[in-house]
Amino acid sequence: MLELSSDLKERIAAAGQLHVLRFFDELDDAGRKNLLSQLADIDWEALPELAKEYVLHRPETVIPDDLSPADYFRLDDSDNFDLYSDADELGKELISKGKVCCLTVAGGQGTRLGFDAPKGTYPIGPVTNRSLFEYFAGSIKRLGEKYGVVIPWYIMTSPINREATEKFFREKGFFGLAEKDVFFFTQGTMPAFDLEGKLILSAKDSLALAPDGHGGTLLALRRSGALDKMARDGSEYVSYFQVDNPLVDVISPRFAGLLALKKAEVGAIVLSKTGPFEKLGNFCISKGRTQIIEYSDLPDTLAERRNDDGALLFSAGSPAIHVFSRNFIERLTAGNSLKLPWHRADKKIPYLDNSGNPAVPDAPNGVKLESFIFDALPMAAEVVLLEGDRARIFAPTKNISGVDSVESCRRMISERNAARLAAAGVIVPYNAEGVLDAVIEIDPARVADDEDAFTVAGEMGLCRILPGQKVVL
Repeated sequence: MLELSSDLKERIAAAGQLHVLRFFDELDDAGRKNLLSQLADIDWEALPELAKEYVLHRPETVIPDDLSPADYFRLDDSDNFDLYSDADELGKELISKGKVCCLTVAGGQGTRLGFDAPKGTYPIGPVTNRSLFEYFAGSIKRLGEKYGVVIPWYIMTSPINREATEKFFREKGFFGLAEKDVFFFTQGTMPAFDLEGKLILSAKDSLALAPDGHGGTLLALRRSGALDKMARDGSEYVSYFQVDNPLVDVISPRFAGLLALKKAEVGAIVLSKTGPFEKLGNFCISKGRTQIIEYSDLPDTLAERRNDDGALLFSAGSPAIHVFSRNFIERLTAGNSLKLPWHRADKKIPYLDNSGNPAVPDAPNGVKLESFIFDALPMAAEVVLLEGDRARIFAPTKNISGVDSVESCRRMISERNAARLAAAGVIVPYNAEGVLDAVIEIDPARVADDEDAFTVAGEMGLCRILPGQKVVL
């Protein structure tokens, strides 16, 4: 039988967590192996301070006295016309030389969508029901063809959806991409605490573990070998986006080029907020460093403050679209560690009672800790913020209906396709209220940008879309 080393037991005891071993003697070898593997991954020396700071005390977000709104490059800025032109050209060059790869954060399930599967497998296409993953895969494939290069794609899963995600890709033939060019890796986990700072057991052979947040992406890249692969492939920039946004530019030439021109370590896309309390993080500056203050942490008085022209003072919101330099990620994760602050979330966490019986609480009974990737921004020597066109790049799929929903996402997919076709000279129908009167879906493997839409419309001889028509190109 597998035994517990005296050294590990002493470390657990010193951290005040010996209760996690109370069922150890009852376990078979498989159970002991599972629990010992989890226990070996924990920094027991750091655990007491972690519990003290984030569990026994409720941390408060301190708003700096010098907080001010971050400046950013505007979407339409005639003063920067030459800069943007140079960025466009450099970005295209970087892509064509294989210097940019893609990274999708896809650890979530579709629970809020009533969908018991990895969120990336959700059927979001307004006509064909193609999945979120297929949107990204098609765009990556098309960009590779356009620039004559292979674009590596890194996909961060979670322990709960890694197997199902890979199975989905195999069943779909990797959407026409080469299997070797798609790299799956798994984000780390953090053990959950009860409200007294004790680790929770979810089973006799397992701690209650939860994903460590999208901030864990950077360290997971190193630990999985993904960073080493990027270096071997010559990838210098990492285009980062979340799995719920099928409108995202998987790589924006201007964005990547601007980062390189400015010799910045991190880039972030900015959206103009729709109101003071929109659920987007706020780009701010404090002590000369760029940071994001969560919408829930920014005081109402600051969120509602306006400039003399009536515009919101803190108007720059984050849609979680970034470009990271590979060197920055390597620097932050040197020594196989990453020091980002933790964020507390009180949760209902299933647990084992003292007799070893499973129990489900009816109120929050514990704390999960997660890190946020935007907390890396203040660690960058230089950050580039670039405004994006919300209607063209941001349609998150978080709910079934309403704001940021399946309904709104499908509508926005159709509307962007309509705008692209209209720019190519196709007559598109709108009703008297100016609402699109058609459903239009374009295969992302054929159209990655406006230029592609013009080409496809011309090749098909498409001149007009009829009212009420469902179109698939």
